[in-house]
Amino acid sequence: MASITALQRQLAALEAMTVRELQEQYLIVFGHEIRTHNRPYLTRKIAWRIQEQAEGGLSDRARRKIGEMSKTVPIRHGLPRAKSDSERDIRLPAPGTVLRRTYGGKEHRVHVAEDDFEYSGKRYATISQVARAITQKNWNGFMFFNLAERKS
Repeated sequence: MASITALQRQLAALEAMTVRELQEQYLIVFGHEIRTHNRPYLTRKIAWRIQEQAEGGLSDRARRKIGEMSKTVPIRHGLPRAKSDSERDIRLPAPGTVLRRTYGGKEHRVHVAEDDFEYSGKRYATISQVARAITQKNWNGFMFFNLAERKS
């Protein structure tokens, strides 16, 4: 029971911390810095990590099950996951396709390759990087090129 009380004290102490103190605590419990100033987010993440360290994290079985389930969750609702070598986002058109988008009074053409995109003589790893190059603003590339609802 003493360890639970200590854990409760640690969690309660988070509520009294400043954002800077929370950032320092984040560094301690996660081992890397964070730049966000979102107090509720920091508090929640640190509390989760402290509890995980005190009581143990998810079992290997639970992690496997989450991995299996995440493959069937719609892309908008699932967490980002690394693609295997054989996986390609189903929203992307086939390699060789030329995407066209008029922006700023100019038609922009993007050549879709197997692993990247070519626009204006340069290669980009993601479609969002291409959208950013065109607009000079952060865009979701799938939305910019109207690929968000694409089904294969």
